[in-house]
Amino acid sequence: MRAVEVVGVRVEMPSNQPIVLLKELDGERYLPIWIGAVEATAIAFAQQGVVPDRPLTHDLLKEVISAHDSQVDAVNIVALEEGVFFADLVFANGLVVTARPSDAIALALRTETSIYVADDVFDEAAVELPEEGPDENVEVEKFREFLDQISPEDFGAGPQPPPEN
Repeated sequence: MRAVEVVGVRVEMPSNQPIVLLKELDGERYLPIWIGAVEATAIAFAQQGVVPDRPLTHDLLKEVISAHDSQVDAVNIVALEEGVFFADLVFANGLVVTARPSDAIALALRTETSIYVADDVFDEAAVELPEEGPDENVEVEKFREFLDQISPEDFGAGPQPPPEN
């Protein structure tokens, strides 16, 4: 198993599908997991320390676990089958409960529980994201501004075929 940290929730374009992004603690690779909008909100709230007026489902689950004098020892992302990730909640008493990774991550953030990913899952689905230096960020921003201000007419008609005789 490989220890990871939650980098955050991102939105994959152009589909607007939320992704939770995990990074290995002892390396440079990232594991993107596509999740639902509700789970993305729950993860983002936990990361930002937002306390809603009424508890979300993950807050309730944390309270139920605590009320039973138990605790979650680990969240393990254990499998990837046909593009679907699977996770386990590992409790202090040895009990293991299967969960969706997004729910398990939202709970882990609320309970300050470590998150791990099986080596084979990480090797199959992890990606390396290039580090962007300050100069690269400036160039990308300049290019985006250029694209925002240009229209197809600015490119002209292009080369024309010779006139027919």
